[in-house]
Amino acid sequence: MTDLLAFDTGLLKAMLARALRRGGDFAEIYIEDRESLGLRLEDGRIEQTSGGRELGAAVRLLSGEHTFYAYSDAVDEAGLTAAADAVAAAVSAGAPSAGVVDLGAVRADAGRNPVLMPPSEVAITRKADLVRAGDEAARAVGAEIVQATVGYGDTRQRVLIVNSLGDAVFDDRTRTRFIAQVVARRGEVIQTGHETVGGSAGFELLDEATARGVAETAAEKARVMLDAKPAPVGAMPVVLANGFGGTLFHEACGHGLEADAIAKGASIYAGKLGEMVAAPIVSAYDDGSLPNGWGSQAFDDEGVPTQKTLVIEEGRLTGYLYDRLRAREAGAQPTGNGRRQSFRHVPIPRMTTTYIAPGDADPADVIASTPKGFYARSLAGGQVEPASGNFVFGVAEGYLIEDGRVTAPLRGATLVGNGIDILMKIDLIAGDFDVKTGVCGKDGQGVPVGTGQATLRIAEMTVGGTG
Repeated sequence: MTDLLAFDTGLLKAMLARALRRGGDFAEIYIEDRESLGLRLEDGRIEQTSGGRELGAAVRLLSGEHTFYAYSDAVDEAGLTAAADAVAAAVSAGAPSAGVVDLGAVRADAGRNPVLMPPSEVAITRKADLVRAGDEAARAVGAEIVQATVGYGDTRQRVLIVNSLGDAVFDDRTRTRFIAQVVARRGEVIQTGHETVGGSAGFELLDEATARGVAETAAEKARVMLDAKPAPVGAMPVVLANGFGGTLFHEACGHGLEADAIAKGASIYAGKLGEMVAAPIVSAYDDGSLPNGWGSQAFDDEGVPTQKTLVIEEGRLTGYLYDRLRAREAGAQPTGNGRRQSFRHVPIPRMTTTYIAPGDADPADVIASTPKGFYARSLAGGQVEPASGNFVFGVAEGYLIEDGRVTAPLRGATLVGNGIDILMKIDLIAGDFDVKTGVCGKDGQGVPVGTGQATLRIAEMTVGGTG
């Protein structure tokens, strides 16, 4: 890989000045070198091997409310010059210029997400053995397992970010992930199960036992749901499981806390700082600094250190998730949430690992204290309207709660509600906090995020179904 730390900071400062020569408030250079590998096994055969290397640089210029952006696949003086000239040319001549502060020493934080076993040092045959082991474990669950798609992926991304404020940051990011998607069939009934494990870490996350466990869990979900009966319809208590249950908070609430939605007035949380938006037992965070978390990195994609941001404290809305642009407009401090998919994309406010903080209830007691209700172990896709907070989510794996026990599996269930309304109705939170991996899409960009929570109960929520 290219030694980004060997870049001439004098050249980079000159490029920042070149971008600002016709005016502007802020200039930034983002240089990225990324290597990735992906394996996918389907129907017992490795059907897809993906990977490669991406190297490029981008220059961004902010002038008032306007953003100008250009990128180059050539990471040299010529490529940087072309990108700097492109953004400078877009600025109205004579606009005031902020100038460039001398670049300080390049900062790095290599110990934030330690990598014990770099994936690049592990033979691809060993990685292929893991997906084969996962496939074998999934199919061993029973004859009703008709398809298993097992995937492995690793990425090493190194970025160098400098800006006209004098910041210079280097971040070396390794992510490793293992996924299983399994299909079970009995007659005309078809069900699927999904499970993942991953983190901002190396190959030490995985071994054969872990791979088999992930695939077996996915297969068991699919097999159990073959016996599902139609879900009931109506308002009832809903218990969300730890881990994948956090998808509801991420989608129904988290996107509304991103500062671009706030600035556009497109969020139900706009103008509600200091107000009660959840039950008093609810506190919530976005944490890009969670050690080895899938959504974690030492710095965001604007060179701001990631942090643990309190967004809801004991039910009261305390903060939003800011990138540099929206923080400047709001007179706030950036929170380390400026993220981009690659050098080809403009940074925007994005979640990292967003979650409701665990409580002190026993997860078994959450179920036992619910005479009748619905237990959602994992969620599927859904639709959310951030401006109103209204949402509809499909349930991938759900069960009936009867007399304080989880009983029959249910199919065809949906969860319908409003973000603030469901937060207000949370009445029990357990301590079994867990985080699952995902990729969040927004404005055509996908970034790795963690979704998590402990087991919790919503006192009343609308369950849609076919029963």
